[in-house]
Formats: sequence, C-alpha cells, structure tokens
Amino acid sequence: MKKRKVKENFMEGLFFIAAAASIFAVVLICFFLMANGVPAIGKIGLVKFLFGTEWSPSDIPPLYGIASMIVGSLYVTAGAIIIGVPIGLFTAVFLSKICPTKLYKIMKPGVDLLAGIPSVVYGFFGMAAVVPIFGNSIISGCIILGIMILPTIIGISESAIRAVPSEYYEGSVALGAGKYRTLYKVVVPAAKSGILAGIVLGIGRAIGETMAVIMVMGNQARMPVSLLKGARTLTGNIVIEMGYAEGLHREALIATGVVLFVFILIINLSFSALKGRKK
Repeated sequence: MKKRKVKENFMEGLFFIAAAASIFAVVLICFFLMANGVPAIGKIGLVKFLFGTEWSPSDIPPLYGIASMIVGSLYVTAGAIIIGVPIGLFTAVFLSKICPTKLYKIMKPGVDLLAGIPSVVYGFFGMAAVVPIFGNSIISGCIILGIMILPTIIGISESAIRAVPSEYYEGSVALGAGKYRTLYKVVVPAAKSGILAGIVLGIGRAIGETMAVIMVMGNQARMPVSLLKGARTLTGNIVIEMGYAEGLHREALIATGVVLFVFILIINLSFSALKGRKK
C-alpha cells in the first residue's frame, strides 16, 4: 500500500508540474509581449498606433499605424469563417452520421492529411490555383485560410457530434421526426459546445496563419478597399519586417504581436462567456 501511495503521489506531482509548466509558458509569453510591446505603444501613441492608416518605418519621422493591417486581418479571418465553417460543419455531420463505412475509411484519412500539410504548401497551391483567378487579393487569402481551418473544425465537430447520446437521435426519430431534421434540430444543437470550440480554434488558426497568407495576399500595407485588392495582415507584417527591424521599429512589431494576442484573448473570453450563458 505504501509503495502504491508513493506512485500515486509521484504521478500527481508529475501532472501538477506539467500543468504548471503550461501556465508558466503563457505567463512568460504575456510578460515578454507586454514588457517589449507596451512601451512602444506609449512612444508612438495608442491612437496613432491603432488607428493610423500608414505604416512606413523608413519615413522621417517614421509612421507606425496598423489600422490597415487590423482591417486586413479581420477581413481575411471573416472570409475564412464564411467559407470554412459551413463546409466543415456539413462534413462533420456527414462523417459522423451519414457516411458509409467504406467511404469513411477513405475520407477520414484525407481530412487528417489536410491538418498535416505545411502552410507553405497551401501557399504554393494558392499561388498556382487561386491567385491566377483572383489575383493577390483578400479573397485569395480567404479561400486558402478557409481550406486550412477545415481539419480543425471537422475533427472537433465530428467528435462532439459522436459524443451526443444515441438516445437523443433514436428518441427524435421515434417521435416521427425525419433523419435529417433530427440531425439538425436535435443532434447538432446538443453538440453545440464542442462545435463552437472547433470554430474558435479554427478562428485562432486563421488569425495566426502567416506563410500562406503572405504568399497569396500581396502584402500591401494599405487600407483594404476591395476583396479583389491586396492587403497585409498583422502576422504577415511581423514576419516580413522582423528580420531587419531594430530600435523602435522592432518594438512596434512586438507591439503588433500584443494587439494580435489581445484579439485571441477576446475571442477565447467571448467563447467562454457564451458557453457560460448557454449552460
């Protein structure tokens, strides 16, 4: 019994260390971003930084306004959601409740393979298949990101739908509801929490994606005027210029990361609040 107790205490300690390490990593990232980014916002001015439409570090004095990149990020993320969420949800329902077993054995590995493809390969695909049609534009970024978030949405939504007790489906059918009416009126609403989690993770993937977006959106640091025009995202701005930035320029890029971090935080807090209200 004593040996068993020692093992249990050891495993509890190991789990605690793993959890503490995860929390410490988040705190460390927050500290780094705030310590290096917030002073830059103070030097530039919060209003000029967030609402300025011109980004030109080479000017005298330099201009560090990220409003155009905030708008570009919001546009491409919203477009990816519009494209990816319906397709992902319908695919998850099909795979979990409708798909024949033989076809499932083909489709499921295909969906999993999408998750393992490097983002640069998605970028090459976009350059070869999407850019020739729509040009280096926001809509090209929306299409590529919409495809990239599919594995996340499909995988988590499928698991959530499969977790719904079979009694829900059987009871609805027994009461006279049709198969598809039961799926979309009973099963999907019952799995709403898991589906929303998949969507939120997909949004996080879309906002944080860099390489593929750089390759298809044109990287024009200007206020977007059309979906068929190029734009630059917050992540793209950081990656493109961080390699040679120094001084206030480098600090402004880190401050851009702070804004991006705040966006992700707002999305996650909104999701948590929505879950709480649903319960």
